[in-house]
Amino acid sequence: MAENATVTIIVPAFNVDPYVADALRSLQTQSLPSWRAILIDDCSEDDTAEILDRFAAVDSRFRVVRHGARRGLGASRNTGLDLVDTPLVGFLDADDILRPAALERLTTTLTETGSDFIAGAYVRLRPDAQGTYESGEVQPWVLAATDPARRAVTLEDHPAASGNVVAWSKISRIDFWRRHRFRFPEGKAYEDQIIAQLMYTKARAFDVITEVVVEWRERANGSSITQHKAELPVLLDYLEALRGGLSVLDAAGARSAAAARVPLMLMLDLPPLVEIAIEHPVERYRNEVGAFARELTRRADAPSKLSDPAARALARASGW
Repeated sequence: MAENATVTIIVPAFNVDPYVADALRSLQTQSLPSWRAILIDDCSEDDTAEILDRFAAVDSRFRVVRHGARRGLGASRNTGLDLVDTPLVGFLDADDILRPAALERLTTTLTETGSDFIAGAYVRLRPDAQGTYESGEVQPWVLAATDPARRAVTLEDHPAASGNVVAWSKISRIDFWRRHRFRFPEGKAYEDQIIAQLMYTKARAFDVITEVVVEWRERANGSSITQHKAELPVLLDYLEALRGGLSVLDAAGARSAAAARVPLMLMLDLPPLVEIAIEHPVERYRNEVGAFARELTRRADAPSKLSDPAARALARASGW
């Protein structure tokens, strides 16, 4: 592996052979060369492991680690965390792409400020009718979290930062993770949510930058976990993660951040769940969505001022 590396990027991989080479090439083309990457093969059944080995054979900055049995994304990230020996750590999902200057911009700012972590903006990478992936625009909630740039702030200073909940938009000091014994939930989907809010509430200071650092792929074959919300177990993990993130903010007394999260959940999370629930064959699905909608109603400052899609979804779900 690379000598005198600044940052380790943890890349969990399971059955991603159509995408993982793009992810690894996005690391190799970084303007910052002083990185290492720990590639966790989570017992893949396709050619993922072979691709990981091929990259590691020609680039010593890659290290491949294999699980003996399928353990999931959270466990894969935890495996990588235990092996980090650089000052900084980040994450990249094996179907996503880092922008070329991402690591340089993130690590340079973090080194200058001395903050515990830094977060950047991100965009969706969506397929068109021909299956070609095109990156979209930075969405409003991401803008609210990352624009304008801020240095050495706290969640009290910048409560809207709590809307940036994904692990792979951030670079952190590894001693921050170890000091607070952060671990990703294992055996659960949407494992980023609670960890993100713990990071915001525990940080002595954090930074945000306006630049897009990651392109987040929406897979054309529909195999991403975020594309499986119609499955009841996935829904239950999703709601548990959303509630858990709010609970972390509540426990920390981060009222402004919790208040900022609720409108986002009403606008972004609830409407698609309601659309699924309307035709869902399992009654419990509707019941769970309805219970969540009522919880958000109790927390919302002004539910009557919601946008039309959110207001319609809330009205429909509140009676379930």
